[in-house]
Amino acid sequence: MFFVVLIAVQLPVGVMLDWIGPRRLVAGLTVIAVAGSLMTAAARSEASLIAARAVVGLGCAAYFMAAVLMCSRWFSGERLGTALSRVFALSQIGNLFAGWPLAALAGTTGWRTAFVLAAAVTAAAGIAFWLGIRQDRPDAAGAPPPVPESLGTVLRGVGEVLRAPGLAPVVAIQTVAYAVVSTVLGLWAGPYLHDVHGLDGGDRGLVLAAMTVAQVIGVLVCGPLDARFNTRKRVVLTGGSLTLLTLALLALWPTPPAGAAIALLIALCAVASYGVTIVAHGRSLFPDRLLGRGMTTLNLAQVVGASVMPVVTGAVAAAFARETVDGGYPEPAYRAMFAVIGVSLAVGLLLYSRGADAPPRPTGSGAAR
Repeated sequence: MFFVVLIAVQLPVGVMLDWIGPRRLVAGLTVIAVAGSLMTAAARSEASLIAARAVVGLGCAAYFMAAVLMCSRWFSGERLGTALSRVFALSQIGNLFAGWPLAALAGTTGWRTAFVLAAAVTAAAGIAFWLGIRQDRPDAAGAPPPVPESLGTVLRGVGEVLRAPGLAPVVAIQTVAYAVVSTVLGLWAGPYLHDVHGLDGGDRGLVLAAMTVAQVIGVLVCGPLDARFNTRKRVVLTGGSLTLLTLALLALWPTPPAGAAIALLIALCAVASYGVTIVAHGRSLFPDRLLGRGMTTLNLAQVVGASVMPVVTGAVAAAFARETVDGGYPEPAYRAMFAVIGVSLAVGLLLYSRGADAPPRPTGSGAAR
């Protein structure tokens, strides 16, 4: 339900980002996110828990794109990748705290208390955002606020976004790139390490933490590469190819030693950190007046991919009979899942490779470094 609502409101969120700007929109939706977290803590039935998750999905719908929009306004083309990489790397702090610290808190105080604390942290972040963030560059001070558009103008703007030259290849890779990491790290890495290699909860937690740290480092390294080499397409294709190689090894190597499997999982998160470059490429497709709608269209593709790939890989796993007492999957099931993920990425890379590059600086300008 979280993802269903998140997907459903992406285009309206894009319109609102263009209308009222990220500062007011994020502040307003934060109130809804806090309410959803408190509703989760108070849930007494399946229906109320599902409703609470839907409310949280609505409240979180603008966070990612607000950050992308503000980076796009503040930083020029060749600086955008670096700025996005820093924001994305810092965002992984949430993933770290949502792992064993949250589990430890829930085990100590109960999961309801954990969600009350999550509401408090979310509220504090929303207040800090409202008080400390300027959504426009200093040189935009005094500019007239955006004029609300009519419904017809809004729809024409959405149509203009969907017709943007070069959009389809970027959407293709955006749909699968983040889904690869979120599916492996967020869903299957832990069960794989348990079912195939026998790691206990503590050891699995350490590996997942190392994978998250590798992702942070990879994002920080990848972010400036488009400016350094003045190409976004080659950065994405290189990162995607290395990711595909890692998935191929996991899919084709029967029962690798635990150390090798752990190294491959960590390497996967490091080399699959080229999503910042995809976002920077997508930003180059849209004029400033359509930036909110354009970037939320790309985010819609990302959220759809991250929602569908776990379902597909779950169906693949379900085709294999469970072997262990606790319902674990056999080793061939995981290799089949890695293969399906790899094929999905290969299709996305193939479609993306047919599109044009979007170098941060005009070629032949003499500004390349």
